Amino acid sequence: MKRQLPPLHALRAFEAAARLGRMSAAALELSVTPGAISRQVQQLERILNVKLFEGSKNKPMLTPTAQTLLSALSPALDQIEAAVKAVSDTNCGTLDVACFSTFMVKWLIPRLFDFKAQYPDIEIRLQTTQRADDPDQERMDLVIAVQELTPNMPNILPLFPEQLGPVLAPSLAASTDLKTPLDLEGKTLLQSKGRLNAWSMWATAMGCATPQGPGPTFDHYYFALEAAVGGLGIAVAPRHLVADDMLAGRLVAPFGFSNSGLHYVAKRRPRHNLRLDFFCDWLQSQAILFAPHDYIFTPT
Repeated sequence: MKRQLPPLHALRAFEAAARLGRMSAAALELSVTPGAISRQVQQLERILNVKLFEGSKNKPMLTPTAQTLLSALSPALDQIEAAVKAVSDTNCGTLDVACFSTFMVKWLIPRLFDFKAQYPDIEIRLQTTQRADDPDQERMDLVIAVQELTPNMPNILPLFPEQLGPVLAPSLAASTDLKTPLDLEGKTLLQSKGRLNAWSMWATAMGCATPQGPGPTFDHYYFALEAAVGGLGIAVAPRHLVADDMLAGRLVAPFGFSNSGLHYVAKRRPRHNLRLDFFCDWLQSQAILFAPHDYIFTPT
C-alpha cells in the first residue's frame, strides 16, 4: 500500500522547530535558513490542513494539534535515525570534538597519537570553545568541559577532578623563597582573563588568604603558562595543564595541588555512534592514567 506521508523535509523542519521552540534554532540544527524552516512548516500546515503554531513570530506556541503530532513524530524520527546508524555505523569517519583551547594544546593533542594508533580510520576534528554555553557545542559529537558534578547527569562521562596549584620555572624557584603559601604575597603573580578567579579558588581550597602581587594578565591561559615556563612569574594552574611541563623539568609546583571542587567531564551526543563509543572509552582510559599522584595536597 502506498504510504500517505508529507515530505520528510517538512516533517523534520516542524519537529526541530517544535522541539527547540524557535525557528532560528531549528535552522541552525538543520543547516538551513530560518526562512526555509518557516516555509516548510507552512507547507506542512497546508498539506495537513491544520494550524501548528500560534502567537507571535518571536514566541511561537504549539497548538494542541501540533503537540499531538510532535509527541509521535520525535520518537519516529529517532527510530529512523537509529536504523540508519545501525546499518551505516562503522569504525571509519569523523568525530567533532570541542574543548577549551588550553586544554586542547596542553593535554588532548599530546595524547591523540595513541588514539590514532588504535583507530587510524577515525578522524578527530577539533574545535575550540570559549564558553560553557557556546551554541556551536550543539553540533559537536563530544564536548570536554569543566564543571561541578551532580547526580544523574545523562550522557556525561566524568574524567578527572581539577586540582589547582602555583607553578613556576625551576630557575625562578631557586631564587625565590617559597616555604609556605604566605610567601607568595608580593611576588609576580600571572593571571589570565579567561579565569581571573583561579588564584582565589586555589586559596579557598588551601584554606588561606588569596595572595596579592604585581604581574601581567594575559588574554589566554596558555600565554600565562608559557610565561611561567619562561620564568616571568608564578601562575596558578590546573595540574593536567602543566603535568607534561613538570615531567620535562620546565615547571615545579612548590605546594602541590589542591582539589578545586570542579571536575573535567565529556558531554557526548545521546544517539548511538560506534566511533564516539571508541573515543569515549579511550578518553576515559587516558583519564585513569592521569589519576592524582602523591603531590596532591589536601589541607587539614
